[in-house]
Amino acid sequence: MSGNTFGEFFRLTTFGESHGPALGAVLDGVPPNLELSAAEIQRELDRRRPGQSALTTPRREPDQVEILSGVFAGRTTGTPLALLIRNTDQRSRDYGELATVFRPGHADYGYFRKYGIRDYRGGGRSSGRETAARVAGGAVARKVLQPFGIQITAGTVAVGEVRARQFLAATIEDNPVRCPDPGAAAAMAEVIESARKATDSVGGLVECRITGVPPGWGEPVFDKLDALLAHAMLSLGGVKGIEFGDGFTVAARRGSENNDPFGPEGPMTNHAGGILGGIATGAQIVFRIAVKPTPSIAQPQTTVDEQGAPRRIVIHGRHDPCLCPRLVPVVEAMAALVLADLCCRQRALTGDAR
Repeated sequence: MSGNTFGEFFRLTTFGESHGPALGAVLDGVPPNLELSAAEIQRELDRRRPGQSALTTPRREPDQVEILSGVFAGRTTGTPLALLIRNTDQRSRDYGELATVFRPGHADYGYFRKYGIRDYRGGGRSSGRETAARVAGGAVARKVLQPFGIQITAGTVAVGEVRARQFLAATIEDNPVRCPDPGAAAAMAEVIESARKATDSVGGLVECRITGVPPGWGEPVFDKLDALLAHAMLSLGGVKGIEFGDGFTVAARRGSENNDPFGPEGPMTNHAGGILGGIATGAQIVFRIAVKPTPSIAQPQTTVDEQGAPRRIVIHGRHDPCLCPRLVPVVEAMAALVLADLCCRQRALTGDAR
């Protein structure tokens, strides 16, 4: 396995590099007769694309999606669905000085040791730009989930030391940080702008909340719902940790404090974050991911070249001073892909996913 395919029944394969001609996605297992248009996929891509505000990379990419196969007369055919997103604003000259050196905090060294060759232009396959194909695939996954009324909403809940105190989903798209707390959004923006002016970067937390998942979705033992979500999130560049429900705070509790009592409608509290034994309980699914500071910073850093000789480098190019705002729609897309796959698995097991 090459590691470029995700899912079992609903499968996404992505291809392409940051500075290559295009990025793309091929989806297998898409049910036939779903209404699907390029405009629906484009809405999600527009949320992820670069150049949205002063807080993101100034690279200008329209990220216009093309449907190459798998749709006829506005409906999916059940055959492989291929999507293409062309690169139009590459500036590869910014990376010329990095052809033989490894950028600190990047995948350069690992790729070189694995393959013996690497695309140094923006990191090639390891670039965050690869996530455009995931978002396109996630938009299709949302169509599979639509009949269930499943809602997936992510937002930036921390940047540096600034944390959101509330989660107002309706306000997330009203600010460039995509923070669900309008009061904290302005302070987060200031932290990001301060890091940008200092030619530095800053990390944060993204929280995702999912409602409407029927109880029973998820597989036992190895393919638990939380395990699959963790796999999906940790496959994103820059994500260094994940917690569900009350997360790491449960380590200091007793069972009598942490257990969720059951009532006729299901769990009465939700310390577990909507998942028990790897199976959805019907309660809201809640998780948070820790996002590291963008490693591309325009400050002198120490590294080595391919021969092991010490070097000092300054990374040029156009980069996000904080990954969180543009990662929000990617988190939603990956969650949708996990759930679409589990929906197909549940239907295959019981004949009805509800």
